[in-house]
Amino acid sequence: MTRIWLRDPLAIHLGSDADPAAAARGIVVDTTLGTIFELVAHDVRPQADEVFDAGAHVITPGLINTHHHFYQTLTRAWAPVADLPLFGWLVNLYPVWARLTPRALELATTVAMAELLQSGCTTAADHHYLFPTGMDDAIDIQVDVTRRLGMRAMLTRGSMSLGEDDGGLPPQRTVQDPDVILADSERLVKRYHERGEGAKVQIGLAPCSPFSVTTSLMANSAALAERLDVRLHTHLAETLDEEQFCRDRFGMRTVEYLDSVGWLSNRTWLAHGVHFNDDEIAALGAAGTSVAHCPTSNMRLASGIARVVELEDAGVPVGLGVDGSASNDASNMIREVRQALYLQRLRYGTEQVTSARVLDWATVGSAAALGRTDIGRIAVGMQADLAMFRLDGLAFSGSHDPIAALVLCGAERADRVMVGGEWRVRDGEVVCLDVESLIAEHSRAARTLVSGLKE
Repeated sequence: MTRIWLRDPLAIHLGSDADPAAAARGIVVDTTLGTIFELVAHDVRPQADEVFDAGAHVITPGLINTHHHFYQTLTRAWAPVADLPLFGWLVNLYPVWARLTPRALELATTVAMAELLQSGCTTAADHHYLFPTGMDDAIDIQVDVTRRLGMRAMLTRGSMSLGEDDGGLPPQRTVQDPDVILADSERLVKRYHERGEGAKVQIGLAPCSPFSVTTSLMANSAALAERLDVRLHTHLAETLDEEQFCRDRFGMRTVEYLDSVGWLSNRTWLAHGVHFNDDEIAALGAAGTSVAHCPTSNMRLASGIARVVELEDAGVPVGLGVDGSASNDASNMIREVRQALYLQRLRYGTEQVTSARVLDWATVGSAAALGRTDIGRIAVGMQADLAMFRLDGLAFSGSHDPIAALVLCGAERADRVMVGGEWRVRDGEVVCLDVESLIAEHSRAARTLVSGLKE
């Protein structure tokens, strides 16, 4: 058994409901079990086999990303969609994404997860709903990358079954037969889904959205998720266009539609949730349905400002997500914390939206959205998933409160990141990853994907 004492940090965010004095002298990690062994108070000197001087670091729980599309790192800042709202953005990108290959997905997933790691993220949820010809093993590829990088992941088997010929948004060549979708979903859960504390790879079911999936597939996915005891995920209430689509096609608003297909439960977490009314917020809270707030994406596509404080006050677990790297153009969780702070202050003011509160959204709130109770907080017995940020650059010169400075001064990159007691980032670099070679090959794959298409 090896215990590492992360000694005397500059500051520590245990969670906004915890007393930081309980760990004023740091944390002891049991690297054999991968858990937090002890919080070190002022008058305690622990027994440890190794000591890491954390005097220049702010320590937070590992950040948790609740919504992403890893493959979209291949289409960042593509000129034809740079200035379009969601529906136009999607219509132009679907033909590009339909050219995805297994190797391109592997590279895109590696880039997204490595970028997340460098930003202090230890657990990431990905929503992969694109399965063109030759991409049957897309989730298997993502499992391999997750294990290689040593992160935790909730990999959701997404789907699209409502093509443009039947009134949906995606082109026909990007949709699948519902029976194929459900059979593959069950295969993936049985093969890869880990249960219990410390799980590294988990599988969820994630029909893409009301405008790309049939009603029957939504209902059948909910039934399958209940039978297999896994979580459900989809996009909902992201834009007013989506709201109008639901009214026109189903004669319902989005949450009413969600309820009609058996999704209004604590098994579900929703991406975006921008356009909920008061009654819908209350219904989501009563059901325990979670929301992944994606502030940068919502600003990038001009979708609107989610009513996050009201959602949380109604009992809705709120997490943060960076969303796809083509609707955010980055995979940076600590930056997303700052964006959440500023966007939500526009709606609720400064006093309700504090640095500690948005850090909670990115940690314990995100953990709840993914159905996890063993990550997202720093406490004895919790998984040793930790992010450590230095505040010694020009951007922080003259700052006073370390937790506030982490968010307000704009931290961009973690110095150290630990997942389950193992260092996955050292000195700002992902362990055992040739980043230069990765960037070169990933960039070539991105150029190939759009080659011959109109710029």
